[in-house]
Amino acid sequence: MAKHQILMAVDGSDHSAKVMDKTIEFARLFDAGVLLVYCHEKFPTIVVQQPQRYEAMAGILAQGEKLLEPFVQRLHDSGIAVEKRLLEEPAGKAISELAKAEECKVIVMGSRGLSNFSHLFVGSVTNRVLQTAPCPVLVVC
Repeated sequence: MAKHQILMAVDGSDHSAKVMDKTIEFARLFDAGVLLVYCHEKFPTIVVQQPQRYEAMAGILAQGEKLLEPFVQRLHDSGIAVEKRLLEEPAGKAISELAKAEECKVIVMGSRGLSNFSHLFVGSVTNRVLQTAPCPVLVVC
C-alpha cells in the first residue's frame, strides 16, 4: 500500500460512482492507496439452527464481495493500490474506527446513500462520520 491512504466508503448507491471518481482523482494527486470499505447489514443473531445462521452470514458476505468487485477492478485498472474491507453496521461508527486504526489521511464518501431518507442533505451515516472521524472527510454530492 502507498504511503498515504484514502478510505473510500461505498454502499452501492448512485453516489458510489461519484465517490469513486473523486477517490481516483485524489489517489493520483497524492500517490495514495485506497482502503475500500462496505458496511453490510448486521448478521442475524437469532436463528433456530446454527447452519442456517452461517448460511445467512455467508450470503451477506458474498453480496458485499459482489458489490465491491467493480470498484476493486476500476481501481486496479487505474493503477491504484487497493485493499478492501467488509464491515458490519453501524456504518458511521465502523468507518471512523477503521480510519483511525489504519491511520487513513482522508475519508471519501457520499453525502447520502441507500436509506429511505434520501431527501436529507447529509445522510445519518455521513453525519456520524463527520462527527467522529479522526481525519478530514470529503463528502461527495
